[in-house]
Amino acid sequence: MKKAKYIFVTGGVTSSLGKGIISASLAKLLQGRGFSVTIQKLDPYINVDPGTLNPYEHGECYVTEDGAETDLDLGHYERFSNTPTSQANNVTTGRIYQNVISKERKGEYLGTTVQVIPHITDEIKRCIRLLGQSGKYDFVITEIGGTVGDIESFPFIEAIRQMRWEMGRDCAVIHLTLVPYLSAAGELKTKPTQHSVKTMLEQGVQPDIIVCRTEHNLNESLRAKIAQFCNVEQTAVIESIDASSIYEVPLLMLEEKLDIEVLRKTHTAIPQKIDISNWKKFLDRLLNPTAQVTVALVGKYVELKDAYKSIHESFIHGGVANECAVKIKSVHSEHLNADNLQEELAGVDGILVAPGFGPRGIEGKILAIEYARKNSVPFLGICLGMQCAVIEFGRNVLGFKDAHSTEMNPKTAHPVIDLMTDQKNIENMGGTMRLGAYPCKLDSSSKAYALYGESMIYERHRHRFEFNNQYRDAYNSSGMKTTGIYPNGDLVEIVELENHPWFVGVQFHPEYKSTVARPHPLFVGFVAAMLKYQKDHI
Repeated sequence: MKKAKYIFVTGGVTSSLGKGIISASLAKLLQGRGFSVTIQKLDPYINVDPGTLNPYEHGECYVTEDGAETDLDLGHYERFSNTPTSQANNVTTGRIYQNVISKERKGEYLGTTVQVIPHITDEIKRCIRLLGQSGKYDFVITEIGGTVGDIESFPFIEAIRQMRWEMGRDCAVIHLTLVPYLSAAGELKTKPTQHSVKTMLEQGVQPDIIVCRTEHNLNESLRAKIAQFCNVEQTAVIESIDASSIYEVPLLMLEEKLDIEVLRKTHTAIPQKIDISNWKKFLDRLLNPTAQVTVALVGKYVELKDAYKSIHESFIHGGVANECAVKIKSVHSEHLNADNLQEELAGVDGILVAPGFGPRGIEGKILAIEYARKNSVPFLGICLGMQCAVIEFGRNVLGFKDAHSTEMNPKTAHPVIDLMTDQKNIENMGGTMRLGAYPCKLDSSSKAYALYGESMIYERHRHRFEFNNQYRDAYNSSGMKTTGIYPNGDLVEIVELENHPWFVGVQFHPEYKSTVARPHPLFVGFVAAMLKYQKDHI
């Protein structure tokens, strides 16, 4: 059984510096040297998971194979490493306290006073070690959310301090910090980094490696200064300069020898060769496309890119597979109406209607789908986007004028989308939806089958409502075919339109499974359809 080593990634000065991308890039490089790696995220907020958080609060909620609702950084981990994550890869303060309180109620602490130290920190350490104890990984990279010095981060930093003391050189700490450029002075400033590391030291943790996020290159003098004032070797001061694409970061970290430094700090034998040739090929095709298409992303959170992060990245993967750049035009569904529809969607080569919950922006989504159907524009609907396609077809083709989802209109005479049977007695909101990977059997004559190349697929879900099977015959006989079915519950997973170049709606979330190494077939096919549409309409 492998003995895992632990790498902790913390952040200082400000949030959104890119801890997740640095963690994912390091994992990619270590994999290239032959090591098995997994990444986990520890989030300091008290929510048990991000499942009930509004996207404006925390971006998209990413769903794993085993049905965990997790932080969006887990999407980066999977897209870079091509390694599936699980419930164990995302732990929040809420879950930590929930576990401790549950144990206390069961009497597992034998009547002792339950405290932050040792009980909370012990539970944090237990969660950190879970992945390493599986015997599958050489390295477990643990990203600590938030910023060092935040009150809510204290227990996590204390847990790191204890693990460093307990495990010695089987642990290493990477601290990501900001080296800002002051244009008035015309120079980079290291003081924020120094103060950030000082805060770490006050909590008992000495970083082994300092990654400096910067807009301009660090010279040797600045590296030496940071090394001297932050108690690290100069080789351990790593530059992370702004890049045009997150997919460039692994190669930038390779140049900076971040992986070499990690292996040195953990006293790990350093393989001489590294194989990331496929990543380099991907990046070359990304930066040198031979064509460009424009897709309208129709949703109610389009002003917030992180709300649809996995969709944006999946278009990159699907585009690269077609040697094509995909330009995303954000169309706010709440503002879309009959008066501006033509203007908003003119010139696009495809339309994707995004997932979501609630009635806001629904009519705009339905209008966009009607436009795609009538004008033979390639269309992909995801989750609620698929449900809106069913509603639109019911209203405008089948003649069910008030067709709707009971989520939006519980009294509709034609509930073509209805609450799933096993959801009807559920009251709690958190973690109670249909979540995670389920099988789907494909019709051999469908576009989906042609793209996947197999009859049984497994895709990830996050929903409460479903296609109402009472209407299935009416839809199939009128040209909207149900081409993907969950075999264990006869649930409609995919609908496709006959006599349309490319019109696909899926109840699941294909964007959760698209990676650099394995672009999702639906996104590859959708981009190919947009290229054909563009060619046919020149």
